[in-house]
Amino acid sequence: MSQPLTDLKNLTLEELTGFFSGLGKERFRATQILRWIYRRGVTNFEEMTDLSKALREELVARARISDWNPEVVETSSDGTRKYLFRLEDGQTVETVRIPMEGERATLCISTQVGCAMQCAFCLTGTFGLLRNLTTAEIVNQVCAAMKDGPINNIVLMGMGEPLHNLENVVKALEIFYLTEGFGFSARKVTLSTCGLVPEMSQLGRRIRVNLAVSLNATTDAVRDELMPINRRYPLKVLMAACRDYPLAPRERITFEYILIRDVNDTQADAKRLVGLLHGISAKVNLIVYNEHEGSAFRAPLPERVQAFQTYLLDRQIVAVRRASKGQDISAACGQLKGKLERAQAKLPAPAVED
Repeated sequence: MSQPLTDLKNLTLEELTGFFSGLGKERFRATQILRWIYRRGVTNFEEMTDLSKALREELVARARISDWNPEVVETSSDGTRKYLFRLEDGQTVETVRIPMEGERATLCISTQVGCAMQCAFCLTGTFGLLRNLTTAEIVNQVCAAMKDGPINNIVLMGMGEPLHNLENVVKALEIFYLTEGFGFSARKVTLSTCGLVPEMSQLGRRIRVNLAVSLNATTDAVRDELMPINRRYPLKVLMAACRDYPLAPRERITFEYILIRDVNDTQADAKRLVGLLHGISAKVNLIVYNEHEGSAFRAPLPERVQAFQTYLLDRQIVAVRRASKGQDISAACGQLKGKLERAQAKLPAPAVED
């Protein structure tokens, strides 16, 4: 039985160097290949003209370079573009390209098929966790989106909990940062977690990345209901881990706070949030809840959002209201995947609870 071909997009520079050493080839071949794959977008060994014909033939026999094109693309009137990718095992994941000022764009990528965290407000959690994405599957989302133009920032905030797939995520970050590869600086990449405390500590020791913590509540009682992970790592433990997280000068931890009507949007919540953030170099992203089919939660009233933000700003906490993009397409995590799967199964959309 023949050995499966090695997907070179699964390999960091160190691993790729080892791969070529195993073939008896020079170390610099690794950087040559990286430039072809990530700078030039070439996935066919035959086009790599600075490699000898013999080496190209050997690579064809031993390796491959996966290449993605979306199965479905939805484009919003505001320029937001959502991609649905079909994986080799038939599963699907989503990626969102978000236009910023000028020609800049941020790419929101997934790290798992589904998610095990079961956050009450999140559609992706209703799918359950099917599997982790490989390093190549994380990296390929960026490669595919770059075919539509440059990407300036990457956020690991799509489907899945990045720290639940820590090894493959760290490898993907290493590839993002490679000078010979994408060449992103750590300042341009943000990882969002629901609060896996031991993995947060590991991440901080192993690699630099902007950290965003999905907080969404100011009491354990409410957070237990919204985010079951809080029962394992309650707010006191989570906030202590945030205080211990290594930050460079002028770096901040971003705390994502999804405002949900009559759940976590009161002045009392804002006051408690100020207390929780004491002693942490922090900024707050206020996110208006994105209503979706099957959810009992509702978006907060505009005056509640304004009052919440004003309370934080008046107490010298950086609080940004994140602009909602892609409202006219399935832009929230899991919406496009869910819509496609319902269509394929010919099932009606789930009813919205009152």
